[in-house]
Amino acid sequence: MIRRFVLYALFALASVNANAQTTLHYREGQRVDPEEVRQILENTPDAAGTTRSIRLLTERREAGGAPEAPKTPNALSLPVRFEFDSARITPAARDQLDALAQGIKMLQAGRSVVIEGHTDASGSDAYNDALSSRRAAAVRQYLVDTHGIAPERLQAVGVGKQRPIEGRNPYAAENRRVQFRGG
Repeated sequence: MIRRFVLYALFALASVNANAQTTLHYREGQRVDPEEVRQILENTPDAAGTTRSIRLLTERREAGGAPEAPKTPNALSLPVRFEFDSARITPAARDQLDALAQGIKMLQAGRSVVIEGHTDASGSDAYNDALSSRRAAAVRQYLVDTHGIAPERLQAVGVGKQRPIEGRNPYAAENRRVQFRGG
């Protein structure tokens, strides 16, 4: 219980309003808990009227200066590393993706997952849109080929540089991420 609280307190990204997507942001090398993946991907908000805003929980302050209480995440973000200017997944990224796959396998049979590729702000919109799409597709293919997840359960979407982590420099490396949410 304490571990989960600390995890949420340190790494959860809180949203601006009740309908916004709340994302648990894993750091590179951080252990991904498959059961937590299952819980997060099952906690999907109603898509109608949903907005996405990401802000580090520890930076969010109420009028009195105290941190806002953690919200239950409904998406998770992994710092999947790729070779430079490529959609080839590096070996270092596979441990987190393997744990993620275990969590996806625990979902109800008909449950789908959206895989969003994100980039930092370097480069043109067209370049980043294409690169993020290729990278999301590569993660999808890895989950299908390596873990036998049915391809129809996984939707790959490229977001490019359109949704950087709120409150962060748009050029920061942490914006180069792959985000997962229930579909």
